Amino acid sequence: MASDKELSDFLKSVEKRAFKRTVYAVRGDDAALDIVQDAMIRLSTKYADRPAAELPLLFQRILSNATMDWFRRQKVRNAVVQNLSDFEGGDDHESFDLLETVQALEDTLGTESAFDAVSRSEILQAIDGAVGALPARQREAFLLRYWEEFDVAETAAVMGCSEGSVKTHCSRAVFALAAALRAKGITP
Repeated sequence: MASDKELSDFLKSVEKRAFKRTVYAVRGDDAALDIVQDAMIRLSTKYADRPAAELPLLFQRILSNATMDWFRRQKVRNAVVQNLSDFEGGDDHESFDLLETVQALEDTLGTESAFDAVSRSEILQAIDGAVGALPARQREAFLLRYWEEFDVAETAAVMGCSEGSVKTHCSRAVFALAAALRAKGITP
């Protein structure tokens, strides 16, 4: 088992190299700093009971996984931003603010037409039905990750499975939901 001093000395010895390596990967100082800090915290909280000789390989694996998780989150964020761009006006000179759009939608909820209200209600019921039709493990993983906003590790701990299984269940759930909603004519 590594002592607190050994762990601290190890982290001090790798922090600059890990930061530089991560900056090269993600092309941003702030993101790299967050990733390295998260990796160091994970190492010290989950693997402090390991021998000091195992720390270098463990840390590199944790740092690599944290970097890959960052890229995955960026991919999802970029997809969301791209999908939100569908709401932009046709005029290129017009600026788009999602918060203004949401506020405008909230302000019109009481004044929306009966057709729009029924249509929105039917879409929500279709989504609810599609989520309910998912296999139990996929539904659980999907709801924990995207509804409760748990990270992969927290979801894996709650579900009692590996992080890889969580990722597989979530991926399958997203594809199944997209197909089910597309089949009902619901598209972004």
